[in-house]
Amino acid sequence: MPVPPNPKIYHIVHVDRLSSIIEDDGLLCDAKIVQRPSNGTTIGMNHIKERRLKLPLGSHPDLFVGGCVPFYFCPRSVMLYVIHRANALELPYRGGQGPIVHLEADLQQTVAWAEEHGLRWAFTLSNASSGYFEDRCNLAQLNEINWRAVQAEIWRQDKEAKQAEFLIEQRFPWKLVSRIGVQSKQIYYQASVARKAGIHKPLVEIKPEWYY
Repeated sequence: MPVPPNPKIYHIVHVDRLSSIIEDDGLLCDAKIVQRPSNGTTIGMNHIKERRLKLPLGSHPDLFVGGCVPFYFCPRSVMLYVIHRANALELPYRGGQGPIVHLEADLQQTVAWAEEHGLRWAFTLSNASSGYFEDRCNLAQLNEINWRAVQAEIWRQDKEAKQAEFLIEQRFPWKLVSRIGVQSKQIYYQASVARKAGIHKPLVEIKPEWYY
């Protein structure tokens, strides 16, 4: 499958994190988040977050996965499925997928912003939490991502490839969030209220097809 003409990237967070994200004017990497008090519900696995703090990128050997803000290349990710099932022993969060929102951004715009601000970026061909992922820092190599797996709804045979990631060093600005995808009217309302606090107000949409 060819590279999509305008690839989008997606970051998932609990809706109660939106206020602090807007206050910070964007997303911060885990290396920065662990240095400050927790603000909102954490939906990730702590042992994986800790591992990512020590995993270097091949394209930038002095940059670690945990020093970057991570995105998937698709909504309805494998991680969202784990959250939906709520039966993984390593996952403290048990609130299900309902309160989770997708933050969507444009890949090309994000890369342009990163380069303008002297921040490094990369993308991986599989799950960046593993010890054997490959990464690239050239958009001409986007064709190396398994886009069929990324876009697949049934992904058991392609689980690792579906988890290809885009990583941007240190931070990601709120102004580049183009859309907030939610599952229900209730979360739509909560996201819309949180959005009012920011100068930039991305579109909020109910997107049931982004969920399990």
